[in-house]
Amino acid sequence: MSDTTNQSSDTQAQKGPIIPKSPSEALRPERVPEPPKRSRNARSQIVLFLNFIMTMTVLVCVLAVIGFYYATSTYQSPGPLQTNTNFIVRNGAGLAEIASNLERNAIISDARIFRYLTATHLAAGESLKAGEYEIKARASMSDIMELLKSGKSILYSVSFPEGLTVRQMFDRMLQDPVLEGDLPAALPAEGSLRPDTYKFSRGTKRSEIVEQMAAAQQKLVNQIWDKRDASLPLRSKEEFVTLASIVEKETGIPDERAHVASVFLNRLGKGMRLQSDPTIIYGLFGGEGKPADRPIYQSDLKRDTPYNTYVIKGLPPTPIANPGKDALEAVANPWKTQDLYFVADGTGGHVFAATLEEHNANVKRWRKLEADKGSDPNIAVDGQPEEQPGDSGATVVPPKKKKIN
Repeated sequence: MSDTTNQSSDTQAQKGPIIPKSPSEALRPERVPEPPKRSRNARSQIVLFLNFIMTMTVLVCVLAVIGFYYATSTYQSPGPLQTNTNFIVRNGAGLAEIASNLERNAIISDARIFRYLTATHLAAGESLKAGEYEIKARASMSDIMELLKSGKSILYSVSFPEGLTVRQMFDRMLQDPVLEGDLPAALPAEGSLRPDTYKFSRGTKRSEIVEQMAAAQQKLVNQIWDKRDASLPLRSKEEFVTLASIVEKETGIPDERAHVASVFLNRLGKGMRLQSDPTIIYGLFGGEGKPADRPIYQSDLKRDTPYNTYVIKGLPPTPIANPGKDALEAVANPWKTQDLYFVADGTGGHVFAATLEEHNANVKRWRKLEADKGSDPNIAVDGQPEEQPGDSGATVVPPKKKKIN
């Protein structure tokens, strides 16, 4: 007890005398002690740097999320284009160039967003394809990317009717304003290009169309030749195409082609001259073709050219045009007839005859129709003229002729 009392007294003595406080002093709050000072480690440059890095990382992440959301939203949103427009992607153009051109033409609002987000949609080795595209009004960047990736560009077409020569086909290609590049310096063989309509996109070379035409004709000729009538008096595909070109030029009526083919094949079988006026035209004017206002005169029937089947026997040395599918099939599988002659009937078609007497009657009927029209009597007959059998199956051409197509 005494020890405790002594210790308490000692404590009080150490603290000093007890000074009584007034009630107001007792209620006054005592001063709070100051917090301990930071340690030197807490104030080190490394800690400060790490705190800065952490803060910046968080800030960058927040900005990245906001930026990605903005870019994605812009990529999917309708674009600024007000009306449909055509846009050309040139061969070899990269994504940066395409994006820049799209923005320059006010098709998209931000080339960088298109460039970087489009890159994320392209697989390894995949790219936007060259061509001319129709961009719809208000198309989003995503829509444009899908269109350019698909390669579904605007298609143009160039048509070549049956019976054109290679030179005439080349002239059509030269006049086409969309096709590009030069044509082959050397003309392909006559009859080697398929008449048809060819579709192409902007940037296609003329030489590419020629290659397509040649491959298509070769394939077509091979297919039809393989299914030909075995009794045809034709020794090769070259002769086959040559006769088909003559049939093509003789008539534009589909139902007549196989009948006309039978006449020429029958004449070949008998050693008779073909007497086809289109061969005269090719011999006189070549691939350029006959001027529209130039008729075939009776004197032309005697002109000595390698193609004049009024002078030469058999087929001319090459085709005289590029025959189409119908003419090729007509020659490969002609009608079975005994007819050796045909002449215009005055309505665009022809009448056929197996004998010279029938034929001469048909020619006289045609001459009367032409005379009623006031035609020049010096113009040649449309079809075989009046004739008489000559030596070795040859035919003798009479002095008075009429017009041919």
